[in-house]
Amino acid sequence: MLPNRYHFREAEPRLARLWADANTYAFDPAGSGPIYTIDTPPPTVSGTLHIGHCFSYTQTDVIARFQRMRGRRVLYPMGFDDNGLPTERFVEKTIKRKATEMDRAEFLAQCRSLTQETEDGFESLLRRLSLSVDWDYRYSTLSPEAQRTSQASFIQLYQAGRAYDQVAPTLWCPDCRTAIAQAEQDDQMLPTLFTTFAFHLPDGQALPIATTRPELLAACVAIFVHPQDQRYASLLGLTARIASKAFSQQETIEVPILADELVDPAKGSGAVMCCTFGDSTDVRWWRTHQLPLRAAIDRAGRMTALAGPLAGLPTAAARKLILQNLAEQGLILHQETIEHTIGVHERCGTPVEYLQTRQWFIRVLDQKERLIEIGRQIRWNPEYMRIRYEHWVENLQWDWCISRQRFLGVPFPAWTCRACGELLLAEQDELPIDPRQTNPGRACRCGAMDFEPEMDVMDTWATSSCTPLLIGRWLDDPAWFRQHFPASLRAQAHDIIRTWAFYTIVKALYHCDAVPWKEIMLSGHGLSSERTKVSKSKGNGSLDPTTVIEQESADALRYWATSVKPGQDTPFSPESIANGRRLVTKLWNACRFAEGRLHDLDASTLSTIPAGMLPTDHWLLARLAQTITFATRELEQGDYAAARMEVERFFWSDLCDNYLELVKSRLYQDEGDGRRAAQWTLYHALLGVLKLLAPYLPFITEELYLGLFQSWDGAASIHTSAWPTAPADWLDPQAEREGQLLLEILRSVRRQKAELGISVGGPLESLRITTSAASLPMLQAASSDLQSVTRTRYIEFIVVSEPHEEPLSQTLVELTLPPIHSM
Repeated sequence: MLPNRYHFREAEPRLARLWADANTYAFDPAGSGPIYTIDTPPPTVSGTLHIGHCFSYTQTDVIARFQRMRGRRVLYPMGFDDNGLPTERFVEKTIKRKATEMDRAEFLAQCRSLTQETEDGFESLLRRLSLSVDWDYRYSTLSPEAQRTSQASFIQLYQAGRAYDQVAPTLWCPDCRTAIAQAEQDDQMLPTLFTTFAFHLPDGQALPIATTRPELLAACVAIFVHPQDQRYASLLGLTARIASKAFSQQETIEVPILADELVDPAKGSGAVMCCTFGDSTDVRWWRTHQLPLRAAIDRAGRMTALAGPLAGLPTAAARKLILQNLAEQGLILHQETIEHTIGVHERCGTPVEYLQTRQWFIRVLDQKERLIEIGRQIRWNPEYMRIRYEHWVENLQWDWCISRQRFLGVPFPAWTCRACGELLLAEQDELPIDPRQTNPGRACRCGAMDFEPEMDVMDTWATSSCTPLLIGRWLDDPAWFRQHFPASLRAQAHDIIRTWAFYTIVKALYHCDAVPWKEIMLSGHGLSSERTKVSKSKGNGSLDPTTVIEQESADALRYWATSVKPGQDTPFSPESIANGRRLVTKLWNACRFAEGRLHDLDASTLSTIPAGMLPTDHWLLARLAQTITFATRELEQGDYAAARMEVERFFWSDLCDNYLELVKSRLYQDEGDGRRAAQWTLYHALLGVLKLLAPYLPFITEELYLGLFQSWDGAASIHTSAWPTAPADWLDPQAEREGQLLLEILRSVRRQKAELGISVGGPLESLRITTSAASLPMLQAASSDLQSVTRTRYIEFIVVSEPHEEPLSQTLVELTLPPIHSM
């Protein structure tokens, strides 16, 4: 028997243990149903999980639970992304020591220990949130299996001519001391001093140049003007110079004046310095015009020997001294503060530099059309997010840089022969391998045995992009791979379309010539009270998920998380949490009421509509059928929010506010066809609601299912029971229209009672209802329910002489009050 109150603090942990012990969410490889594989984001081990994670992971879980109840064999693994720069920085911050200050082996041991502890904490929270993950398939992106997959991918791409190394200008983070990819650069608007100063022409005239980065003067190799800019047409082919002894190895910097259409004549003076390198335009000019390379900034973000007396200074300090020197020479013509967009590393917010370094790349620039084409073979939810992917591909300027100059990551499985310079790759059966610790077991083709190991590690995305290959057992199990690749669903946040989605599509295209998944569902962000994205790196996740769960319940938190459509951001909402708690309480109270009315329900009659069904019962079944049909369709399309909203509306309005009030007297009867019809209808409606809400509110629905419905429905858990279906004979538009007429009468009575100051439950002497001849039989059949809900002694029906098609709202309902002595 259900207790008076539902105590979620006791019930939720108990049910979580029950599901774990029973392996409720286990994938069944030997089963017969269709397979549904989910490629879900492995959270980065770079801090603690926050409300934003609960927001997006819950949305995925709703789909997983729905598909499982639909009879599909759901493979729902969970991984943890624990290799690469984010985890390194997390470890450094936690142990309060830099990796560069430690022995490599000691630092990596600290990483392994801390990541294991952190990942166990992640799993504990996600279990408490009730993600229906099969934890037997938990993986790590630094595990031997993941390293082997990543290294095999690299070897295949290298052998196919897709991966290559090159000494070239590369995006570089001076704080993290590593190269980064284009996708890891964010644009940030900052106030910047815009200085116009003078170079001098051979005839002594001043040539004004405007820049935000005077510290790059020592690296200046040319001045560019637009070929159609008549102000400078006569200067093409000349040189310009500036005295530079105070900030350069040279006494004077003298550079050619060249033309290029990339110059914006309206910006600054219209004459632009080209320095190697200030931005991507400098890189392009350097290549196009075959200019010399002069590096003024080193990998630590400090000035090189090229800067003469400023060598070793941070760029900000050098900038200040150079401006001071230019002012002393009287060369500054104008200065103003502007809002300027600069590129920063998304991981740390440090302005990026362009440095000439040796890096590994994967070719993507020559495959833009194919990448867009294959992206269109995937169903995007929401559809407009596909445009973000296509815009990213169209605007790519660099091949994908996959090497990082860090410690924690998947090593490149390669060595270089010191004798002849040839690259030697590891063999497949040697993987995973760390070339920094293991020499190749064979000689180079030249016969030499002396090798230089690759010291860099792969970018974390180079491993994460292999998740469909990893969970699909790409290297080891062809039969399994055919079952799980492409995956059914990729779930991820919209801000990593340019990284995780793009890179995964690249790998799937190159390795399998196929899409990695049939559908991608994009989540928005859970926002802070300031309406900014909650993130570990920003440290604005003040709402601890565990605290919210313990105070409000996991079901209530999941309710908030599923209140908006895919792709939409939303702030954390205490009001939504409270609405979730109210829904849980209402479900409990409705089932407790039903428990006392359904105790003698005959299980053998549940599959057949009983005799004695009244219009009220037919109306509710029709509404239930419509609700099931709508919710099922929306969930198949991935719109969990629209589906839940319709189920809630049915439960609160149709079932609780109206149907239960209409049939309450029948349910209180001891026996009779009318009681059995109301019992049968209530059973199907309430069980249907619980199943429709089970993906959203797994704890309360399971508790009510086990406590009330399991003996009739028969499944071990509501989460492994069958999704409700709508029999064809329940779909009855006529019954819905008739039900609407009954509800209009009921609303009219309630309204008139309120106007007369009578309580909703106040008695009436009679009701006079004017209606059409066509509606009369239905109203007479439902009169016992109308009498009960309106508390009237008798009902009089007045039939209009001519058929009419007036709106239901025009149905005439007149009340007659009982004599005063009987009130």
